[in-house]
Amino acid sequence: MSECDSRGEQLEAADDEPVARATAPSLATLWQRRIGRRDLLSGFGKAALLATVSPAILSLAACDDTPQYTPDDIFGFEEVPHGIDETHHIAADHNAGILIRWGDPVLPGAPPFNVLEQSAASQLAQFGYNNDYIGFIPLPYGSNASDRGLLCIHHEYTNDDLMHAGMADADPREFYTRRIAEISMAAHGGTIVEVARDGNGNWQVVTESKYNRRITPLSTTMSISGPAAGHPRLQTSEDPTGHNVMGTFNNCAGGITPWGTWLMSEENFNFYFIGQPSDEAEAANHERMGFPAGRAYPWGAYHKRFDLAAEPREPNRYGWVVEVDPLDPASTPVKRTALGRFKHEGCENALTKDGRLVVYMGDDQQFEYLYKFVTAGMVDAGDRAANADLLDNGTLYVARFEEDGGRWLPLVHGQNGLDETNGFASQADVLIEARRAADILGATPLDRPEDVTPSPATGKIYVALTNSKERAPEQVDAVNPRAANLWGQIVEMEPEGGDHGAENFAWTLIVKCGDPRFPAIGAAWHPDTGENGWFTCPDNMEVDAKGRLWVATDQGSGWSASSGGADGLYALATQGEKRGLARRIFRAPIGAEVCGPCFTPDGTTLFLAVQHPGADGTKSFKGFERTSTFEDPATRWPDFDAAMPPRPSVLVITAKNGGPVGG
Repeated sequence: MSECDSRGEQLEAADDEPVARATAPSLATLWQRRIGRRDLLSGFGKAALLATVSPAILSLAACDDTPQYTPDDIFGFEEVPHGIDETHHIAADHNAGILIRWGDPVLPGAPPFNVLEQSAASQLAQFGYNNDYIGFIPLPYGSNASDRGLLCIHHEYTNDDLMHAGMADADPREFYTRRIAEISMAAHGGTIVEVARDGNGNWQVVTESKYNRRITPLSTTMSISGPAAGHPRLQTSEDPTGHNVMGTFNNCAGGITPWGTWLMSEENFNFYFIGQPSDEAEAANHERMGFPAGRAYPWGAYHKRFDLAAEPREPNRYGWVVEVDPLDPASTPVKRTALGRFKHEGCENALTKDGRLVVYMGDDQQFEYLYKFVTAGMVDAGDRAANADLLDNGTLYVARFEEDGGRWLPLVHGQNGLDETNGFASQADVLIEARRAADILGATPLDRPEDVTPSPATGKIYVALTNSKERAPEQVDAVNPRAANLWGQIVEMEPEGGDHGAENFAWTLIVKCGDPRFPAIGAAWHPDTGENGWFTCPDNMEVDAKGRLWVATDQGSGWSASSGGADGLYALATQGEKRGLARRIFRAPIGAEVCGPCFTPDGTTLFLAVQHPGADGTKSFKGFERTSTFEDPATRWPDFDAAMPPRPSVLVITAKNGGPVGG
């Protein structure tokens, strides 16, 4: 891994480093083959994906003939222009207010935030760092309330160089003390917090709520369930049973189940272990997951479970999906091993036609795979308790994109080479090494598959492929003519028969990201997309009641090359004559990533996360042009207090007319 300026840039670099192995044909290659053999250039004349693309791409971007909205009311807001500066910008006809910031109180009795006197004990009662995914559960449970509910929020990682004085340019292994390591651990994980509108209609945190809770790798004991629970490869000296584990970390996009539980994804967990693995039997497994990870968080100097030499099987206890019950603060979170182990991004879900739950998941690293899990049992909508262990039984699938459509391949022990001849003695082994199992099945490597979002409006699934910086020139083709792609694209998938349980699917690209003014980039948008509507590096997504896809972007430190401006939130039309038309409603401050867009049921409130402000790419920020530090940050958003560094925050976006966000 190359040396990077900030912790966030180190994590970004890890995402951009593919793990070398033999793979199936790339998505770009499959598109090229499809164009070469299909004779369907007529019959899709309404699909105007735009400017700078050939007639072939227009024919393949098939649109839905039953739009959910008319062209005049697709976007009811004033667009925010491209640019970059120290603060955020919202459409002029909308409001954006800060709801909660790093260090704000969560638990009753939490101390006031003092950035110069931080402690793990204080942080465990306060809002964590780098808020990512946001889920909303209406209160009372079972209602469709849009004025009171629980927010379930991930805290992905910590930018310690912006959290603590004196860390600039320091090697974390030399700067860290037990106190700093445990503050970092306490700032990871997640937060459950009750929010409600006050008498003036403004959203507030209910600080005395019985539901408020922090989930962290320092303080939260979790159980392990499913096929891998108790397996010897999950047994350690601290947990010889293999059934219990302390905490979760590096949680990215997630999901809320139909029975109101929170699914927390574990992504770049390899970044938290130090030392060299002492168990030769796990060497290949660890290598496939990216161990050792270079400049890791040095938690292992103080908690031996993060030292690979002392506990070489501990990494097998991370990289899972964790289910949490926000309605029961005393409940024990559960790692559901049936959903597989990899660098999870997203756990959004949908129902099959016969009532089973399907969970869609990306593996966020260059040239990794797209997965789904289908439960064996059906969701019981009338009995919440009956769904308690539904995620322990079912089938994990990985996607292979064919020349015309695609298939979901089951990752089942004993089938298709997933047996002892390839080192899989049981289903537990298949799940622990889901990446290697997917390699054997010939899954299609994708360009950093991040959030995966099914649309209730169309029944289709949207996959954010953030970028493909490592694409080689020999992978360039007519439909994706860009080596070292900095911009990314969004794939639209349609399950056969409209059933999420189907093993076959159709697929197309709804947009290819980048500036359409430059033909060499090869961007593909609806021709009405304006100079401020196009975007790059799609990441988190959400679908609203009108079927619009809301896309949050994450350019990382490469913003100056990919767009020249800050990250933001965009609305994208997915249906009808305006399919592929995008418009920006929000722009983030310098160095920040936009995450977790989440609507209330009535659509009148949008919760939005802004993480690591002042962190990424600050050397490219004109007028600043240096590394951002605690003492000298590129911005002090959102407080703009000379005594306070930048603070990751959750915002509340509402329309000034009181109607749905975005019109």
